[in-house]
Amino acid sequence: MKKSYVLSLVVALTGLTACNNNAAETTNKIVEAEVQTPASLADVLAHSRRDEERARDKFRNPKETLEFFEVGPNKTVAEVWPGWYTNILAPYLNENGGTYVAVMYPDSFGERAIERVNAFKDKYSDAETYGIIEYGVFGGKDHGAIMPAESADVVLTFRNVHNWMGSGYADQAFAEFYAALKPGGILGVVEHRLPETSLQDPRGATGYVQESYMKDLAANAGFEFVGSSEINANPKDTADHPYGVWTLPPSSRTPEEGSAEATDFNAEAYKNIGESDRATLKFRKPL
Repeated sequence: MKKSYVLSLVVALTGLTACNNNAAETTNKIVEAEVQTPASLADVLAHSRRDEERARDKFRNPKETLEFFEVGPNKTVAEVWPGWYTNILAPYLNENGGTYVAVMYPDSFGERAIERVNAFKDKYSDAETYGIIEYGVFGGKDHGAIMPAESADVVLTFRNVHNWMGSGYADQAFAEFYAALKPGGILGVVEHRLPETSLQDPRGATGYVQESYMKDLAANAGFEFVGSSEINANPKDTADHPYGVWTLPPSSRTPEEGSAEATDFNAEAYKNIGESDRATLKFRKPL
């Protein structure tokens, strides 16, 4: 947090007239006040705690993305299945009077999911830096509401829609996000983008999803489409790779050494593409 010091105005405290009609007494007090200026989004992004993550900013464009999704001071922002963005959102909201809600996996996902949740809570336990993080749950059919109804100003999800399609509850996901948002609240979705000319796998097996498919999911839940952005576009990505989106960085999946697939596989070419082409979509819950 940035700090500056200013001298306050002289505060005149006028005494009340006593019942014996004595003259009022006036006391002047000069108070030196410490003024604390909240960190901007740019300050948070530049902080040294992000040194190991900053290399991916050129593909994920966090400042422009969060501004497009109307993340700002004093807001309650929920991130569904959080990860890379937590180290930006939680400190920023903590500095600016907001609340960060991490919507995690349910226990029914198994021991590995429970371990990931516990590791997340331990990693972000420093309340001075990250604030008091609130928690919700999403995944499957029996977890209940992800958070109290109409309590979020913004709900965000990054590269997760294909997972919910594969598990058969994409429609449920958008319906629950709708319920969690206040009227007028924003749903921000970033997802690996499948060209409209390609055939959409309803299970999202390649990791790529058409914008039109996501717009239909949102509309069916009651959302209004606000707009899209090319902030996270990558024209080098053709979305037709042998291992789907996982062929590209950061996964960079390769065939097994010695296999037939490995013969003509050019790992360097996929590395040069960079991270995937991504749709950045903004929806609003009607007032």
